[in-house]
Amino acid sequence: MYLKKYFHVDHIEEGFSLAILGTEGLDISITEGSRLTHSHSMQYQYVLQSLELWSAIVEDMYRLWYLSEQDLLCYDINDESNDESNNNSNQDNNNTKQFSNTRYELTNTGQGLQRVQQSPRVYRAMHEILARTKIRVLEESGNWVGSSVIHLGDKNVPNTLMFIDKYTQVSRILGPLMKILSNLESAIEENEGLERYIKSSGGIDYIRKTILCDFFRHGFDGSGGDNFFDAGSCIDGRLTSAWNWCSQVADKPYFPLFKLTGFLSFDG
Repeated sequence: MYLKKYFHVDHIEEGFSLAILGTEGLDISITEGSRLTHSHSMQYQYVLQSLELWSAIVEDMYRLWYLSEQDLLCYDINDESNDESNNNSNQDNNNTKQFSNTRYELTNTGQGLQRVQQSPRVYRAMHEILARTKIRVLEESGNWVGSSVIHLGDKNVPNTLMFIDKYTQVSRILGPLMKILSNLESAIEENEGLERYIKSSGGIDYIRKTILCDFFRHGFDGSGGDNFFDAGSCIDGRLTSAWNWCSQVADKPYFPLFKLTGFLSFDG
């Protein structure tokens, strides 16, 4: 993992501190600046724990997708009970019976009319994944950084379709970024001018640390929403901040290197 390779929780290399300072109360748009204030070590843990959580969610995506369809299609519990009286039940049917029937409301969430619907199966599964992740990371760091609030069935994540769409973006954000960092070596072999430029800028490792430091700071700073409820350090807000960083990457001073290493876009 690049975070552990180039950064250390207790040691700050000059010029590569992960510390962030929130802009609350300053004359700066909250969608443009950091909403969180973390020391270097706290931000290191916050990023590491967020990545660990995303990994656990992606690994369990098949089950989450299956449960999402159950929640979204609004299974009628009474009908299921009648069906079970005539058929052999399985574990999934038993799990489905635990939840009451959930209907949707067509609501203007600020992002247009959305089908707002409670999603109890996915909500419970997400809490299970979060609990497992917490147990694992707490053994390493001793504390969980940030909020544990999961938005689902509200104006931020109206339904499970939006939930699935949101977390399938994880690989579409991290994949291109990892490709850029790994392609730097092959790019300088093919382009002598690029090789001279990178060497004059401090070398490949320096360029990688520059890109990663910016991503780990501003891709995990609570930005991208209008308020703390919409973004911040909640479970879904972590991904909102990463989206926000992706939308601004074209303005970064290192963006030309993205283009020279084969970057087209963040697919999503």
